[in-house]
Amino acid sequence: MAATLSLPIIDLSSPHRLSTPNSIRQACVEYGFFYLVNRGVDTEIVSKVFDQSGKFFSLPVQRKLDLARKEYRSYTPLYSETLDPTSLSNGDPKETYYIGPIEDTSIAHLNQWPSEELLPNWRPTMESLYWKLMDLWPVYLLRTLFLHLFIVSLCALCGYMLKERMAEPEHSYRLMHGCWKKSAALIAMPLNLEEDYFEKIGALNKAAAFLRLLHYPVLSAVLLVGTGFSNRLSCGSDEQICGASPHSDYGMITLLMTEGVPGLQGLNSEHWRNDGEVNKLFIQVSIIQRVFSSVFESTLHRVMPTGKERYSVAFFFDPASDCVVECFESCCSESSPPRFPPIRSGDYLNERFRLTYGS
Repeated sequence: MAATLSLPIIDLSSPHRLSTPNSIRQACVEYGFFYLVNRGVDTEIVSKVFDQSGKFFSLPVQRKLDLARKEYRSYTPLYSETLDPTSLSNGDPKETYYIGPIEDTSIAHLNQWPSEELLPNWRPTMESLYWKLMDLWPVYLLRTLFLHLFIVSLCALCGYMLKERMAEPEHSYRLMHGCWKKSAALIAMPLNLEEDYFEKIGALNKAAAFLRLLHYPVLSAVLLVGTGFSNRLSCGSDEQICGASPHSDYGMITLLMTEGVPGLQGLNSEHWRNDGEVNKLFIQVSIIQRVFSSVFESTLHRVMPTGKERYSVAFFFDPASDCVVECFESCCSESSPPRFPPIRSGDYLNERFRLTYGS
């Protein structure tokens, strides 16, 4: 049985605010994960999202396939993804629903939504959580120093784009942008940079994000019929049954919410360890390891079946496709060169998607 993964718990309401940046940095250096509590997300909103998620995944298969994935939006059926390209399985036994940037109204990237008649209030519920989590970044995480982790990396990942939320003036760009400027100034000074450094280089442009609903059914012989699977699904070198094969996430930072059903494991010190705080918001740094080279790691994780149906909601914060992702200067030297070559984030993400979906 896997041991428990004892991750740092970051409390955003803690009166010891000066220690929070150091705690986040230590968590990202040692684990690549941490938990976030008192993060400002209304539990009622989260509960409604899980309820609506369950309603969607309970629909007949054909109804779900009517909203099949296009341009990495909407429904992805069971066994469509292989998160571990080296796995011998034919795909991971989970189904998902991807909601791309809501503010992107281009025809090529429009989200698909279940009709109001089919699932009443489904779309407003998902949009509500999306905007609430978007507000988390400038108001909470950046205020503390996702500062060393997030703002600094933005100088390498500048060019993020997010159109102004005209439909919701109470969350106006002006208010959010003002908070970003203050946060950026706070981190620029200890880095011996001018207070407006990040603003000058365009690092304060607004960011894109994705919301993803995930459903892990209880694995049974019924699920395996007709899939070409044996009675065991490859899940890394230990060949265990697996709900999501070992992987690190694609984008910059991931927030993960669950309903309390275990199954998530992280690889630490070459051993798989169980998530010990399933009711807390779980955060992982991802593509950011390319910016901070060997300083921050994007840790492998997987989902193991527990005999219980499992739902989770992931929120991915991704670089704009034209951003060049490369090691931050302070994290490399002649004796410690960058571990990864520069790459446009769009090219990096497309390659990861190609390996995941086989196309």
